[in-house]
Amino acid sequence: MDLDFTEAELHRYSRHILLQEVGATGQAKLRAARVLIVGAGGLGSPLALYLAAAGVGTIGLVDDDALELSNLQRQVAHSTARIGRNKAESAAETLAALNPEVRVEVHARRMDAAAAQDLIPRYDITCDGTDNFATRFLLGDACHLLGRPLVSAAVLRFEGQLSIFAGHDGAHPCHRCLHPEPPPPGLVPTCSEAGVLGAVTGVMGTLQATEVLKLILGIGDPLRGRLLIWDALDSRFRTVRLKRDPGCALCGPAATIRDLSAHAEPPALVCTA
Repeated sequence: MDLDFTEAELHRYSRHILLQEVGATGQAKLRAARVLIVGAGGLGSPLALYLAAAGVGTIGLVDDDALELSNLQRQVAHSTARIGRNKAESAAETLAALNPEVRVEVHARRMDAAAAQDLIPRYDITCDGTDNFATRFLLGDACHLLGRPLVSAAVLRFEGQLSIFAGHDGAHPCHRCLHPEPPPPGLVPTCSEAGVLGAVTGVMGTLQATEVLKLILGIGDPLRGRLLIWDALDSRFRTVRLKRDPGCALCGPAATIRDLSAHAEPPALVCTA
């Protein structure tokens, strides 16, 4: 572990280093970490901003969507002047301005099965900030099969959910233990159909960043095997314990999902929460 920090780094991360649970060793772990964020939108924006500010050494951004005016109500890594530009490229500029010590890798491409197999193994942790079930199930399956933890958040209207799926470790449920199959088309609306309070994406993206930092640092009790639900209107958090499904098609003893070939091509990341 490289504990050689510049004076600028020591000053920038001084509040981290003061924490007994982090210290110089923990900050070195953050600098060495590689995190992939799928979706540079409402969730991905605060997530990426806080990971960059924290000094996570390499952040990968995946998004094939162009910035629109309606995105700016919640997607705070962007600006009005960048409307029409690719979101991953726009967010990368913001992160570079916030912390030039961090390496940002831009992947302006659709997250399909080929991209998942290519990109996920390059990173330690994958984060889901998308807004369609096709991509969510693809990421859940891919992270399980490729042996990477998935930090997944979701928002709609005034509610958010967050969990960590690491079913590949044999001890915790995977995402299909919670949702065996995607819902029928049109049953669950997206944020572009039902709306979302912008600040809700900020809270959930920040909580997502916190879970990523806990995983990297090896501190606290990350949300493996638990689902955190937040109702903004009632100002109420609750946690639901998740159990492994012995009949799960992905992580059960008779699993039938062994590769990503069955996944249809997901839609473009038009909303990304």
